[in-house]
Amino acid sequence: MSRDRSGSSGPKIAVLDYGIGNLRSAEKALQHVGAAARLVTDPGEVASADAVVLPGVGAFGACARALRDSGLEQVARQAIAAGVPFLAVCIGFQLLYDGSDESPGVAGLGVFSGQVIPLAPSVKHPQMQWNQLDVIGSNSSVAPAPLRGLGDKPWVYFVHSYAPPVGAETVAVCDYGGAVAALVARENVWGAQFHPEKSGRSGLGLLANFVALAAAA
Repeated sequence: MSRDRSGSSGPKIAVLDYGIGNLRSAEKALQHVGAAARLVTDPGEVASADAVVLPGVGAFGACARALRDSGLEQVARQAIAAGVPFLAVCIGFQLLYDGSDESPGVAGLGVFSGQVIPLAPSVKHPQMQWNQLDVIGSNSSVAPAPLRGLGDKPWVYFVHSYAPPVGAETVAVCDYGGAVAALVARENVWGAQFHPEKSGRSGLGLLANFVALAAAA
């Protein structure tokens, strides 16, 4: 995994490709902000990466099963445990939790405690729109690492019908029938419910912050 298609000499980022959709846009967005990013299907290639990205589209259960069947679940767990910078996006973000009401009986990675549940019944499903992030927590006056340099209440793009609970790991929410967990950050693990690669300048800024984390690791 020495170089990506763009020839970047930046940090090596493995985008886990476990057959759940076209991930080229995520790969290209990471390359755009300086990473030597590439799609990875071979578990053996993940060990040489400076950082790992777990994307996900579709249904929780289908993604969880595909990740396991691909052989990439174990290396994802190993990367998280080893302190490798790890970014999970959309359904990949939901997979960080114990499970989801969308797919009863299917286990997630259990990195964070809690069950992914449907969005409030009072709002349209899915949330398919731009929405603003509100930083929460004891340090809400200071931008968390993923949002540094993005300004106050950045706009990002969401496509989802489920979300995990707001917990101690949550650093930003959006308002959609109430506070919805939109971004988490704990040690080496970041998770975004929105799509950074579809979120314009704000999304590229978050990815650039992740690349900087990978470069410093």
